[in-house]
Amino acid sequence: MKQHSLILLLIVPLIMAIAGCRNNNPATDNMTDEDILKVLDIKIQKHPKDADLYYDRARIYLKVNRVNEAIADLSRAVSINNKEFKYHMLLGDAYFANGDVEHSYKSLQDALQLEPDNQDAFLKLGEIAYYSRDYDRAMDNLGKVTAKDPQNRTALFMKGFIYKETGDTSNAIILLRKVCDLYPDYEPAFEELGMIYADHHDPLAVEYLNTALRLEPQNTNALYGLAMFYQGLNKPDKAEELYKQILNINNNHKEAWHNRGYIELFTYGNTDLAVEYLTRAIQCDSTFIEAWTNRGCAYELLGDKSSAHSDFNAALQLDHTFQPALDGFNRTK
Repeated sequence: MKQHSLILLLIVPLIMAIAGCRNNNPATDNMTDEDILKVLDIKIQKHPKDADLYYDRARIYLKVNRVNEAIADLSRAVSINNKEFKYHMLLGDAYFANGDVEHSYKSLQDALQLEPDNQDAFLKLGEIAYYSRDYDRAMDNLGKVTAKDPQNRTALFMKGFIYKETGDTSNAIILLRKVCDLYPDYEPAFEELGMIYADHHDPLAVEYLNTALRLEPQNTNALYGLAMFYQGLNKPDKAEELYKQILNINNNHKEAWHNRGYIELFTYGNTDLAVEYLTRAIQCDSTFIEAWTNRGCAYELLGDKSSAHSDFNAALQLDHTFQPALDGFNRTK
């Protein structure tokens, strides 16, 4: 069975700046976002050269996910006054929300021209580089943050995550443990550290993943990591209970269905139940090649050669080089 690598996208990239969208004007506190937009529309018609009005409207546009309109307003604000740091920062967020990394970088660099030591700008540049898989640039920008603020949670966490992604497990553990020590309520750090230990079959995985679950009981990533850890230790009963918990939270969790099917098939020999669970996995994701292949194995063991051959063929349509499916296909010709 393929070990599915679970990657938590840990840091919300500050795209929407929701905290900044809260309106502190008592006159509009009870208004809906659409009503606020109407008020701002009228104000902008009266004062078309007021850059702050475009900025305020852009914040609401981002809040309601009207990203292109936010970019248009922020671009207008910058054209009126290009010396306002917050305009460039929010424009960088808006471009990134729109998937435009190049313009996001440029806006944040423009912001840094105005405030060369601003840590928020460096942090956002680090985040963008991380999500673009430009790890060298990410580490450079995150390093500038930790040089000024050695305990910056986001920067430390992302650096630890980059170390994990690039295979530097030792440094990943050092930084993630530091985050856990400094911020004992920060669930993502405990989850990621638990996942690293689980991948290395280290019993510390249980401690860290259970801490993550204490902080966030609905965390299916942590539940899945713990289930895989027990499954790897040949403790299928414990794994099965955790997969059930996952499915109670998210009934479309394809890996949980698949792994329940795998256990039924290869541990307990219950082929009928294996077919049922693997079918659920395929229903969740029709490109789940391992589920097609293992259901083919289940049909083969049931003596249903035709269904087995069909499933192996479906797997090969996804990847004609996938050896387990190729072997099964040839066996059931």
